[in-house]
Amino acid sequence: MMDWTDRHCRFFHRLLTKRTRLYTEMVTSGALMHGNVPRHLDFNAEEHPLALQLGGSEPAQLAHCARLAQQWGYDEVNLNCGCPSERVQRGAFGACLMNEPQLVADCVKAMRDAVTLPVTVKHRIGVDKTENYGFVRDFVGTVAQAGCEVFIVHARNAWLKGISPKENRELPPLRYETVHRLKREFPQLTIVLNGGLKTNAQITEQLAHVDGVMLGREAYQQPWVMADWDARFFGATPVQRDRDNIEAKMVAYMQRTVEGGEPWSHVSRHLLGLRNGQAGARRWRQVWSDHHLKSAPPATVAAHASAVFSAEAA
Repeated sequence: MMDWTDRHCRFFHRLLTKRTRLYTEMVTSGALMHGNVPRHLDFNAEEHPLALQLGGSEPAQLAHCARLAQQWGYDEVNLNCGCPSERVQRGAFGACLMNEPQLVADCVKAMRDAVTLPVTVKHRIGVDKTENYGFVRDFVGTVAQAGCEVFIVHARNAWLKGISPKENRELPPLRYETVHRLKREFPQLTIVLNGGLKTNAQITEQLAHVDGVMLGREAYQQPWVMADWDARFFGATPVQRDRDNIEAKMVAYMQRTVEGGEPWSHVSRHLLGLRNGQAGARRWRQVWSDHHLKSAPPATVAAHASAVFSAEAA
């Protein structure tokens, strides 16, 4: 979810669900060691509970980054061992780390020794086209010995050569039963399933087998799916959320962003899925995406978008 789930996106998602744990886009250890730390780690207080997802393979560097996460007030540190992109592979981290479970264990131990935050791991069920359950079982078992208690498992292999990251989310077959088997074999661990889930019915079905689920692009592209999660999955008192009200809160947030010196378009791009499924949604998106309006105040654009939406929906 690099370039997607930034702090503006997470502020928006938090208006839809208060209980669901949110994850940052992956931040490399090198970016935190040598780059602009506030730019990478700043977040809104409303975003809790919030996990920082790290990419890296050097235990000492990851320990330093974990300490930063704790200092900045994150609720969890997550190590990405699932990203298959060639850029990540060149950095010797992401999905290729599944081939080095002891190194991952060393990274987890170094981070756990450095902080009191939970340290979790996100990974695939295999690498390339070998569908061997023993591979992922041994990976989880080795990393668990270092103290990791939560594994977020993308239920596809990572094919490291010949296909794009997008194709890696679509071509390797989903094998949910492999994740279910991990939960049966490691009942003491928290096993979270990721990959291919789109509906609340599918989520409910998987929660009968695992401890949790993670949604990525579906939650981004169809954000309204999250609107009743607090009541449906966390037992919270039902809240009747209204898309107009959500949009108004985001417009106010955009104005604060402008006053802080950042273009409101950095925020609005995350809002475009809000009205998916409603009559007039396409024209509404077009208004918010119109580059000719980028210099107008966000409230002005919102009024125009609302008028167009109402006219289309009538």
